[in-house]
Amino acid sequence: MRGDDLQQAAMFSYLSPEQRVPTNHPLRPIRQLADRVLGCLSESFDAMYSAIGRRSVAPEKLMRALLLQILYTIRSERMLMEQLNYNLLFRWFVGLNMDDAVWDVTVYTKNRERLLSADVAQKFFDLVLGEAKGLDLLSDEHFTVDGTLLEACASLKSFKKVQEEEQPAPDDPGNPTVDFHGETRSNDTHSSNTDPDAMLARKGKGKEAKLSYAGHVLMENRSGLAVDAMVTQATGTAERDAALLMAEAIPGDHPVTLGADKNYDTKDFVAEARNVGATPHVSQKQRSAIDGRTTRHAGYQISQRKRKRIEEIFGWMKTVGGMRKLRHRGLELVNWMFTLSAAAYNLVRIRNLAMVVG
Repeated sequence: MRGDDLQQAAMFSYLSPEQRVPTNHPLRPIRQLADRVLGCLSESFDAMYSAIGRRSVAPEKLMRALLLQILYTIRSERMLMEQLNYNLLFRWFVGLNMDDAVWDVTVYTKNRERLLSADVAQKFFDLVLGEAKGLDLLSDEHFTVDGTLLEACASLKSFKKVQEEEQPAPDDPGNPTVDFHGETRSNDTHSSNTDPDAMLARKGKGKEAKLSYAGHVLMENRSGLAVDAMVTQATGTAERDAALLMAEAIPGDHPVTLGADKNYDTKDFVAEARNVGATPHVSQKQRSAIDGRTTRHAGYQISQRKRKRIEEIFGWMKTVGGMRKLRHRGLELVNWMFTLSAAAYNLVRIRNLAMVVG
């Protein structure tokens, strides 16, 4: 019998978002992990806000919404609020009931400084690693390091001479015509007036130069989890400098191995890595800074196979996490978002590994 196409809205609903989400939905274990981590951050959240005044949106809800933005590649916070308004899955993950009002997008603008000053992203990242340790998923001996360029949220037209004379008003102020022919541009003489922290960099010979940041990740080799993440200015030597900083921060005083590609095969990097207690398992150039004393061991060959997995982290963070073309400006904020994106990757990875182990 043919059903009627009734479109009259019901006055009441007796189903909550919790009942709408399937019990085997892949977001459920991520929500459980995120809730445990956010619960540990409760004291930090209390210190961020005044004891008097109007109640704000719960920072736990703000963080869960940002995780959704990363996990579902939502390109803006305004679109995130639109999705929260009608997407039952998103409402359930954030912790909103069916009739709860969605906050205005400017809430992130007003709370961003609080989240930055309290270093919430780094604390969240560290606590996610604590969950991985509790599941015995982390190795403390074998690591891989690498870096990648992140395209800045700034146009090449904004890259101008630091002490440039004032030019007449352009015919199209919104998108002025700029002629770069015959002009030598470098980070020493030019700066972006949109994002001064971004620097001109290129991926390799023959590639176009873009305003960029350098993103760095330290990965443990057994499970492929990111154990450290940071963003620096794209200075040309930023990859090796950041690698040494992250290697030095590895806890414990036991010897570790540090896998890397050919870009790290320099005398200075190899010497500094050994100074901080890390055996450099770098891929060899024709004239390598390491020799058979390092490469003869079976562990070196294992490191060379495992180190390629770090590209999976960068690939996920760029294609899913939205880090290919940055949405934020300023080194501090870009580093904050990059760290949170690495934490989101770890949440997904821990869920997958826990399902295999279980």
